[in-house]
Amino acid sequence: MGEGTQPNEYKLATPPDDGISSVKFAPQSSQFLLVSSWDCGVRLYDVTANHMRIKYQHSRPVLDCCFQDPVHGFSGGLDAVLKMYDFNTNTEVVLGKHDGAIRTVEFSSDVNVVVTGSWDSTVKLWDPRSRCLAGSFSQPDKVYTMGLCGDKVVVGTAGRRVLVWDLRNMGYVQQRRESSLKYQTRCIRCFPNKQGYVLSSIEGRVAVEYLDPSPEIQKKKYAFKCHRIKEDGVEKIYPVNAISFHSQHNTFATGGSDGFVNIWDGFNKKRLCQFHRYPTSISSLCFSADGSLLAIASSYMEDKEELPEQPDDTVYIRRVSDQETKPK
Repeated sequence: MGEGTQPNEYKLATPPDDGISSVKFAPQSSQFLLVSSWDCGVRLYDVTANHMRIKYQHSRPVLDCCFQDPVHGFSGGLDAVLKMYDFNTNTEVVLGKHDGAIRTVEFSSDVNVVVTGSWDSTVKLWDPRSRCLAGSFSQPDKVYTMGLCGDKVVVGTAGRRVLVWDLRNMGYVQQRRESSLKYQTRCIRCFPNKQGYVLSSIEGRVAVEYLDPSPEIQKKKYAFKCHRIKEDGVEKIYPVNAISFHSQHNTFATGGSDGFVNIWDGFNKKRLCQFHRYPTSISSLCFSADGSLLAIASSYMEDKEELPEQPDDTVYIRRVSDQETKPK
């Protein structure tokens, strides 16, 4: 089937004008999607109606966004400012700032805090009710990615370091780890069952890791190669930019700069399926809360040679079946 003719997926109307940095579904809803972009905008879409509801701006490119609940969102980026936006009243509040770009923004419903990770080598916690900083915590290097695991946050920094923090007691680091992958960490996401996390690198690999430090559990960890394409006998290796978990099945999707999306069963160590090739790099992925939809950002990332003709930045909404996402 040609590009754009998949019966089970469609493109969002009025997509961002520049690189898409993040797509996030609202909690408990498969209707609303928040999208942040290098065009300095954050957009709220009603994916059911395929309509952009709201757009607001930062002064510089936005690197991440997330929902607190269906009517509040957070966003941060190169302007180092954390914004909270109320979609009902169309008003924004600046919760505070970092000293460097905010690379990742997550909301923990378990602890009711916003967590931001920055290139200033800190993680900050924010209280959305009192709208103030609840604490700032030094990390060993620039923060590239974070995954929430119940009341824990798994932080991936430059230098291939991974730190596990307890959001209820940030007095010390619970675990310090080194990535089991040899190259720079690109994305970390945690299993819905809270037993571990998946980490991807810029070098076509994914690691499945477990939080329990006991030796018998640690024996189960492993890594595998993916997002590699043989062309004319030469293997091309692509960054794995995005990971998203299916909340019911504990399976996960990966998206790479090869333009492919794969679905994996991490516990049984196998690939369940691969979708058709998208026009360019997959920059972000997000399953809806019920697992019925997958938002796929196809957006050129400057990690390979300049393309003379860059494909448009597009968000695809794909209806996924149990056949594609359920362990066999």
